[in-house]
Amino acid sequence: MPGAIQSLSRAAAILRLLAGGERRLGLSEVATGLGLAKGTAHGILRTLQQEGFVEQDPDSGKYQLGAELLRLGQSYLDVHELRARALVWADDLARAAGETVYLGVLHQRGVLVVHHVFRPDDSRQVLEVGSMQPLHATALGKVLLAYDPVARGELGDGPWEAFTPRTVTEPAALDAQCALVRERGWADAVEETWEGVASVAALIQDRRRNPVGAVCVSGPVETVCEGGAVRPSLVASVRTAARAISRDLGAHRF
Repeated sequence: MPGAIQSLSRAAAILRLLAGGERRLGLSEVATGLGLAKGTAHGILRTLQQEGFVEQDPDSGKYQLGAELLRLGQSYLDVHELRARALVWADDLARAAGETVYLGVLHQRGVLVVHHVFRPDDSRQVLEVGSMQPLHATALGKVLLAYDPVARGELGDGPWEAFTPRTVTEPAALDAQCALVRERGWADAVEETWEGVASVAALIQDRRRNPVGAVCVSGPVETVCEGGAVRPSLVASVRTAARAISRDLGAHRF
């Protein structure tokens, strides 16, 4: 089997670095971060810039991801059946809950957000489509871990990163939570990734009843929770949306 083409591998590494680090990175930061010579890094960045995958700030000279990547990403998401089937239900869920709604799928060791519906108010919000959330510390991730053996394998043996004092980092505790998720049919995460934020999620299945993603409501603890637990009405709304999306994907039994 032919080996990887080094220049393409390096270009992919640069794109991942720009996606996962600071908003903008200088040439030296890119070269140092990937262990490349400055000349090599500059040549790849220049090519990516010519193709529209990278942009260079004229004032600082630093690089960031370009608009062409967004166009390609949106093209992928537009044909992604899960997202297409979930659009209406996610919008309805956001209106009913009055909170942010995310649709996520397993991607490597995390949850990739493939659809994001803003909280229906006038507050300033940032679109998070394409962002990654941790498997072990989010409601989306816990649903996938509970039902998808591949997700559990991707996560590894732990212990995992603690984002807040409430993050579950030990395998035994997380496995116990996953067992509870399977028992009750939904997952929650209260201040486990971000302090002051709570979320509740439910599984989406395809026509073969395979786990293909999850949908969740996320918002401030004071509005998502009541008496220290997620409000039952939100749990019911999320589960209803998950069942509706699953039905549209051909899953008729729950």
